[in-house]
Amino acid sequence: MPKGEGKLVAQNKKARHDYTIIDTIEAGIVLQGTEIKSIRNSRINLKDGFARIRNGEAFLYNVHISPYEQGNIFNHDPVRTRKLLMHKKQIARLTGEVKNAGITLVPLKVYLKDGYAKVLIGVAKGKHQYDKRESLKRKDVDRQISRTLKNYSR
Repeated sequence: MPKGEGKLVAQNKKARHDYTIIDTIEAGIVLQGTEIKSIRNSRINLKDGFARIRNGEAFLYNVHISPYEQGNIFNHDPVRTRKLLMHKKQIARLTGEVKNAGITLVPLKVYLKDGYAKVLIGVAKGKHQYDKRESLKRKDVDRQISRTLKNYSR
């Protein structure tokens, strides 16, 4: 299965608005206890999440996985730092890319693939305010063109 396919659980739509995505990479997530049950129930929020490489390992920060409702006192901390599972070559390549100014790692979506939770990490460059406005204008124009073509073909 290509990366980014599987049962989609959560998606970070704001990331594509705020950043220009240069490249994507698939990574596994190290989870504790009932976190996978919460993910299967789509109780995950990627909005403020980001990834960092520290000591040759990749970590995911500020991703909120809600505690499992039927869990007990051993439920997990919702916003804890989670380790990402990637090959050393992938981590080395990401380290080189992140050293450039303005490049960051952003989680784009979380999905279930063969029973495992995977996260699609995007290598992203931040957009300026005028870039965001330009993207919205282009989207509007494309929408109007498609409407016109749809009405014209009737």
